[in-house]
Amino acid sequence: MIVKNEEQTLPQCLGSVQGVVDEMIVLDTGSSDRTPDVARKFGAEVYTFEWCHDFAQARNEALKYVRGNWVLVLDADEMLVPDIVPLLKQAIQHDRFVLVNLLRQEVGAAQSPYSQVSRLFRRHPNLCFSRPYHALVDDSVARIMSQEPQWQVGYLPNVAIVHEGYQRSAIAQKDKFAQAQTAMEGFYNSHPNDPYVCSKLGALYVETGSWQQGIELLEKGLKRSGLNAQVLYELHYHLGIAYSRLQQIPKAIAHYQAAIGLSIYPLLKLGAYNNLGNLRQTTGDLNGAKMAYEIALQIDPQFAAGCYNLGMTLKAMGFLNEAIANYHQAISLNPNYAEAYQNLAVVLLKTGKLKDSLAAFKQAIALHEIQSSPEAERLRQGLAEMGFSV
Repeated sequence: MIVKNEEQTLPQCLGSVQGVVDEMIVLDTGSSDRTPDVARKFGAEVYTFEWCHDFAQARNEALKYVRGNWVLVLDADEMLVPDIVPLLKQAIQHDRFVLVNLLRQEVGAAQSPYSQVSRLFRRHPNLCFSRPYHALVDDSVARIMSQEPQWQVGYLPNVAIVHEGYQRSAIAQKDKFAQAQTAMEGFYNSHPNDPYVCSKLGALYVETGSWQQGIELLEKGLKRSGLNAQVLYELHYHLGIAYSRLQQIPKAIAHYQAAIGLSIYPLLKLGAYNNLGNLRQTTGDLNGAKMAYEIALQIDPQFAAGCYNLGMTLKAMGFLNEAIANYHQAISLNPNYAEAYQNLAVVLLKTGKLKDSLAAFKQAIALHEIQSSPEAERLRQGLAEMGFSV
């Protein structure tokens, strides 16, 4: 691990690997809080490193202190999922694996609920991290495999890591967008034809509203040959987002369809299916939207947004009881889902269940207020105009 001022999140992270790993190496890059003390309390070896705005350099420094044959990399806002441990231990017994890709759940992510990360790898003299912001071992792994063809890359299909750092509050707090843009633009200037940085920097431009700049980079990445399926998926996926925001719906749909047609883990396609469903719904293709959401829920029955969106589509199709069931399912998966409560209340009102409807409206208003959303007051006023007091 590399850390800085993570005393609040570190216990949960290190607690998740305590008793699983043989050693914990924590490289502190300038904490002013109790991060080093917390790490030592969990049995970690703590080393210091002067931060140089290069994640790869810091991670390579941490690697110098590793003695074990296999390395698991975590950030402080991540946790190892207990159920993955037997599969993880089984994977590292494979004598041909140099790298095992892991699935990570992105808690609070506005778009992709899951991602693939190269965080479990064999300690090899030529294996190292590269890229200053999205520090990866993939470049060195590719070189090693070209020179030593006996090595293979393995995959674990179950979620291995839970990541909470994509929640908007965390992004705002740590100013991650600004850091990422500065680092990636510097790398892009020296590697202008790298499809991976085209994908990541293009996606960042789209996220921050520089849509045309983002599209140019993403399209440039698509033109490179030899793309692996995961990078290709991300390029198509983020082009889908960009064209959606520019209201170029046919282009957005085409890119989402290209994304879901790729041979990658189904969980990684969840965001594309969900966004495709949203576009189908927007264009009035309710059957197409319903199909996209249903496939998303087949992939991940715990996908709360998929339940909610399917409920919205069923409501538009006039299947009110089915819509109610899906809203309830979304709420059971995410008890703080204000929009699900709100739309549940609307459908309950339509079906004459006044008492249940008002209770759902009350809960929606309370959640909107917790989230400081103006929707709370709008809802309250709308109900008052109808003669209801909530």
